[in-house]
Amino acid sequence: MAPGRAGVPADDDEAPRLTLVEHLEDLRRVVIVSLVAWAAASVLAFAFNHPLIQLLERPLHLALAHRRASPFGGVVIVTSPIEGLSIPFKVAAAAGVVLSLPVVLWQIWTFVAPGLRRSERRLAGPFIGASCACFALGAVFAYLVMPVGLSFLATFLGSNAVYLPDLASYLTFFTLVILIFGVTFEMPVVLSLLGALGIVSSRRLRRWRRPAYFCIVAVALVVTPGADPFTPTFLSIALLVLYEASILVVRYPLGR
Repeated sequence: MAPGRAGVPADDDEAPRLTLVEHLEDLRRVVIVSLVAWAAASVLAFAFNHPLIQLLERPLHLALAHRRASPFGGVVIVTSPIEGLSIPFKVAAAAGVVLSLPVVLWQIWTFVAPGLRRSERRLAGPFIGASCACFALGAVFAYLVMPVGLSFLATFLGSNAVYLPDLASYLTFFTLVILIFGVTFEMPVVLSLLGALGIVSSRRLRRWRRPAYFCIVAVALVVTPGADPFTPTFLSIALLVLYEASILVVRYPLGR
């Protein structure tokens, strides 16, 4: 059975080889569809930019509530006259990346699927679903732990310092933290996929436990942008739990 342009044969285990031009055409399709999905998701997010910004500001206001010595209370400042418009656009663009993630992952999968065997191509649905779920879990976890780190940073200099956080800088920092947590929470998806492909085993992951723990803590200390000790600690604990969960998933894969 002959495949379509980017299709995969239904009854052949191996897909026919594509030419370089066909690979480039497929890559062009993936990029265009992903950009269109991101643009549409960004427009949708911009329509709700006010409640979205208020939602993102909440961890900062919770941290400022503990800084009673500040004469300005929970005020957040804007330092540029154009930030009143640029901030909603930036927030919408970042939210568009998250909302379009399922489409982007599916497009990436359709690009690499022709080079996989039929048994490997069956992992598409679980892989995309688990990737989106783990990214969302990481983002929610970052949102919940953010007030703790911000409270530490806001009170570290004592009551003599006036703490006036800039909204644009805060949103950039917060977006980076959410991205870091979301990406690092993909670790069990990657390990489970490698286990399903036979590259790693639960026994090997158990044998690598000590160096893996060391690498997880080191990575958490390096990638977290905040200077507080709480954010990397929470990230390390979460990733250690996810590593142990990955061992169980690789040993007892779902669907078997």
